[in-house]
Amino acid sequence: MNTKKRILDEALNLFSQKGYTNVLVAEIAEAVGIKAPSLYKHYRSKQDIFDAILAQMKESYDKQAAMLAMDGSNAAADAELFAVVDVDGLVSMGMRLFGFFLHDGYTQKFRKMLTIEQFHHPELAALFSRQYMDDALQYQSAMFEILCKRGVLKGENPYIMALQFYAPIYALLTMCDREPHREAELTALLEQHIRQFAGIYTNPSAM
Repeated sequence: MNTKKRILDEALNLFSQKGYTNVLVAEIAEAVGIKAPSLYKHYRSKQDIFDAILAQMKESYDKQAAMLAMDGSNAAADAELFAVVDVDGLVSMGMRLFGFFLHDGYTQKFRKMLTIEQFHHPELAALFSRQYMDDALQYQSAMFEILCKRGVLKGENPYIMALQFYAPIYALLTMCDREPHREAELTALLEQHIRQFAGIYTNPSAM
């Protein structure tokens, strides 16, 4: 593993344990086994390291989405995919995405870091809300709106539909973070949730 990658890995390890604010660049360098001046040859600042971690997370997510034939960010493009997928396919995709967010090392540790920082660092609190609530709801509600207009789904308020779909998934994700020994139980609930949501909102005439 090259030094730049080791710096990101060790920085995120420390951020997830102590929070972003409480970690010094010197601590990151020590964890990597180099001196702080050597670290600055690779990253200009702690913020630069943070930005590189964000970029790494996006790259990992984009790869996972591509493996599922999804865009992952473009609701209009993904609505075309979900318009033709059956319930079993929806469950499979949902479970695989859940597994990615739960087990991808960067994504998991970044979520833990933001959980720590949300009451101490206003900018990271805003990022937490945007990344794990606002953006997800905006993407899903835009997709549900398209699917409702096409008659694939039935529903009056796509944003509320998105909230009803996403909120339990996020709750199960954070429960797995806190109690990893319950993963099998909680992922079984996830499957039931997806199937029930599809049963409630799928338009029978579209089947």
